[in-house]
Amino acid sequence: MRAHIGDQLVVESPATGATRRDGEIVGVHHDDGTPPYDVRWSDTNDVTLVFPGPDAHIHHITDQPEVGHPEAEPSGAGKPSHRRLDPGDIGRRVAHERRRQRLTRAEVAERAGMSASYLAYVEERPAAPDIGGLTRLADALGTTAAHLRGGGADLPPGEGQAAYHPELRELSPDECRDRLGTHGVGRIAVSTPDGLTVVPVNYEMIDGAIAFRTAPQAVPAAAVGTDAAFEVDHVDEAMSQGWSVLVHGPARAVTDIDAMRRLAERAHSKPWAGGERPLWVLIEPQRLTGRRIHTD
Repeated sequence: MRAHIGDQLVVESPATGATRRDGEIVGVHHDDGTPPYDVRWSDTNDVTLVFPGPDAHIHHITDQPEVGHPEAEPSGAGKPSHRRLDPGDIGRRVAHERRRQRLTRAEVAERAGMSASYLAYVEERPAAPDIGGLTRLADALGTTAAHLRGGGADLPPGEGQAAYHPELRELSPDECRDRLGTHGVGRIAVSTPDGLTVVPVNYEMIDGAIAFRTAPQAVPAAAVGTDAAFEVDHVDEAMSQGWSVLVHGPARAVTDIDAMRRLAERAHSKPWAGGERPLWVLIEPQRLTGRRIHTD
């Protein structure tokens, strides 16, 4: 018996041959696809480790390829589809939190008491772990099940209580550069006819400069030709700690076609706000300051 993640395990009644129980295989423990399997039963939604007996067989789901199969042209009726499966919201959040902490799947799976193949299933397919599995994943990642479900996405960060014995200290310029990283979301402060305005932008760190895309008439474009202020921060809700970095420097528009093309090629993603944003703005940092709140 051999199976892949996504196949169906069917257990039949020895007397009648009718289906007695069935479930989706969400974890395969051996590279050759042999048992045991982690099975999510359709009647209870629970995941259990199963060593199939003689009354069980595998129903291969041909229209759901293994995760990571290359994209292909849409297939005709009756042929297997090779669409790349789109992970669900929980899977994206689990994968993002794991990568942010630089943890491997094996490390998180061991902490959560589940197989690495099941964790891969959660991250890569539109899975819906039960509350027990979700809680174990949250504990393994040092967060909450509500966070992995997207709870609080519309609330401002930092609503928790202050930690005991917090300490505020200055960050060195090198520490500030480390926290700016290669890209992310920051806030640009500009002067407009309505007064001082602060707006978020997706940014890149390219050759030591901060680069972001915007539309010529959008608020961030007002930074061009000024001594701009740009801020990035992060809040650790669970530990009531965080940091912020403030950058000051002249902002200019990039007008050279080749330079614009190189910036676009090196960008990690397009602006989240969407729409046409052809204007690249560069901020050359002249002063870097930062602060960090941490606990003993």
